[in-house]
Amino acid sequence: MGGWQPLPDELPAEVRHFVEQLRLLKDRTGLSLVALGARTAYSKSSWHRYLNATQPPPRQAVLALCRVAGVDSERIGVRWELAVQAWPRPEVSSAKAEGAGGDEYREDPTLPWWDTPPEKPEKAEHGPGGRLLRYALVLLLLMFLMAVAGVVVLG
Repeated sequence: MGGWQPLPDELPAEVRHFVEQLRLLKDRTGLSLVALGARTAYSKSSWHRYLNATQPPPRQAVLALCRVAGVDSERIGVRWELAVQAWPRPEVSSAKAEGAGGDEYREDPTLPWWDTPPEKPEKAEHGPGGRLLRYALVLLLLMFLMAVAGVVVLG
């Protein structure tokens, strides 16, 4: 693995082994990070973070790399599961964790810990769903007005 920067010494063995395997797969493709990003729908900067162990990759990114490299994804999928469980997590202040869902968020292995959990809305009717409904109604109204204008103009 000639051109790779060294991995941090404090990485758990599972993470180190997984990232080394990812690097081998990436090298096997012969693609640059830009080309790999274009072939997998994950950006160059995302692949840089994944391949330098600063952020765990999503499972779909790993599967996409396996597809591009032409290898079976079953074994690397098992390594991904082990690595994600062992991946060092950033320190979260207790106040921030409690305000954002806290323990149940950090303990759910299906949720990526590197994403910030959504804030709890103060009033349910003003949450993201309500905003989406307002946008849909405005769009529907605009479409109706355009249809009426088209009938008037075109006769």
